[in-house]
Amino acid sequence: MLLSATLRSLRVAPIALGLSLAACGQQKPPQKGPVEVGVVTLSTQDATVSSELPGRTVSTMMSEVRPQVAGLIQKRLFTEGSMVSAGQPLYQIDARLYRASRDEAQASLASAQATAAAAQAKAQRYRSLGDTEAVSAQDRDDVIATARQASAAVQQARASLQTSSVNLDFTLVRAPISGRIGRTLFTPGALVTTSQTDPLTTIQQLDPIYVDVTQSSSQILALRRSLAAGKTLAASATIRLKLEDGADYPQEGRIEFAEPIVDVNSGTVTLRARFPNPDGLLMPGMFVRVIAPQSVVPGAILAPQQGINRDPKGNATALVVNKANKVERRIVTAAQAIGDKWLITAGLKAGDRLIVEGTDKVKADDVVKPVAIKTAQ
Repeated sequence: MLLSATLRSLRVAPIALGLSLAACGQQKPPQKGPVEVGVVTLSTQDATVSSELPGRTVSTMMSEVRPQVAGLIQKRLFTEGSMVSAGQPLYQIDARLYRASRDEAQASLASAQATAAAAQAKAQRYRSLGDTEAVSAQDRDDVIATARQASAAVQQARASLQTSSVNLDFTLVRAPISGRIGRTLFTPGALVTTSQTDPLTTIQQLDPIYVDVTQSSSQILALRRSLAAGKTLAASATIRLKLEDGADYPQEGRIEFAEPIVDVNSGTVTLRARFPNPDGLLMPGMFVRVIAPQSVVPGAILAPQQGINRDPKGNATALVVNKANKVERRIVTAAQAIGDKWLITAGLKAGDRLIVEGTDKVKADDVVKPVAIKTAQ
């Protein structure tokens, strides 16, 4: 009898335990409060719209140094890669033949001058005798004509002397411009001619330096229409530069001019900017990117990028907290990125509280607790 009572108690114990667990499972979890989200209250401000355009650096002046007389190079008078000044001697070409030619022309001039002096004296005497009819008019005219020919011979000899002097001066090849000189392509002992294709060396002026950038004609057309309609204001011509490695160039530049024609192959317009280059950091041919302000949008809405997402269709969306602290989902138009913000042209307005933190924790119509977050303007 005692054994049967014990068995009955063992059967009752699991049943009681199950009822106890069932009762615990029916208890409701404690109620949680609204989810906290970080919000930014949007406001209007003037926004500068910039374009990042590809470009290439170009020297402001470049000169290919070529010989103007033929001969053997005797000396190189510069250091490759150094700075040279306009008029500085660069090469010495063998000048012996040109010096002899100059001396010959100088002697010819002296001879012509002596002949002309004698002819002029004779012509003067014949003029006096012609007045007294001591000589015939024909002889007098012949002597005067000979004197004039002698004077012309003097002028011809003088011009020949000048030409030979210039050629002699050309044997010393000078720098036509100031700038940084490159490597020499001809060494002492090389024969150079006036008709050769290859230059002796090249000089480039690098400070300041040009940057040629390209912009599509459609962008320029849209900008001009926007300016004409008063939707945007003209921006400053001061521009910035990013180097090939992504670093910012420390100097600011300015747009010099834009080509008046559109490239028919690429549909782009070339803009030329000028940048100071005192340290020679920029070299011709470098690939750079120019940050150029295009226009100023007055009263623009700038939304932090972390508050703008994309739906499966690619539409830009934003979550906004309304006056009842409920979440609203809006489709917006993000026209362009400006720094770490989006320029919003539709879907948001001043005073909207945009959720920038906790967007993955809430959805539309949820009641939330907004917490203001400060962001840099």
